[in-house]
Amino acid sequence: MSVAAVFLDLGNTLVRERAPRAEIYAAEARAEGLAVGAEDVGACMARAHAALPREIDGAFRYSDPWFRAFQRHVFVEQLGLEPRRFEVLSQRLFARFEDPHTFEVLPGASELLAALRRRALRVGLVSNWSARLPRLLAELDLARSFDFVLGSADVRMEKPERAIFEAATRCAGVAPEACLHAGDDVERDARGALGAGIRAVLVDHERRLGPEERALCPVVGSLIELQDLILGSCA
Repeated sequence: MSVAAVFLDLGNTLVRERAPRAEIYAAEARAEGLAVGAEDVGACMARAHAALPREIDGAFRYSDPWFRAFQRHVFVEQLGLEPRRFEVLSQRLFARFEDPHTFEVLPGASELLAALRRRALRVGLVSNWSARLPRLLAELDLARSFDFVLGSADVRMEKPERAIFEAATRCAGVAPEACLHAGDDVERDARGALGAGIRAVLVDHERRLGPEERALCPVVGSLIELQDLILGSCA
């Protein structure tokens, strides 16, 4: 069956942070007098993500209250920041990740989205992201490229859960077998989509994926390659 709808991930697929997130967090820690590097802070972030439930007092993962708890776990509970200094640091981080200059649109993204539009495909964004997602897309001049946007903080579902991919097929009005999802994460994007009966493609900008991932689904090294693959699946 030809592809009639395409779902895309955002982070590290269409856009990326100009500086790695762990380095952004580490810079904020150093600004508060904490002598830490990105590697140590990255480990703290991983522990915080693993430790926190997906809902905190009714706030779903990636919502502002959840992220505030995440930041507190990293900076106060693990790195030892004085609690009285946390709120200002948290405000700076929220402002940083709402600023479009924190991100760059990856090469080929505009061309890919324009090509999908010309083929009259249904195009959706499916991303584990905060409620700031629609504003960020508008600032990056990407919002008009999508027929719908499913951000996890808003829809209270997240990849790799089957439910968020099923919601995408309903939004597209297309059967799962006629949908294709592309993203950079093996579990969230590839296995998540495949588990919902949707074709998957991994976008490996850094060309780090090996034979095991390539056996799971097609892998492309750029958005131009992704464009060629999708358009070939629509013929």
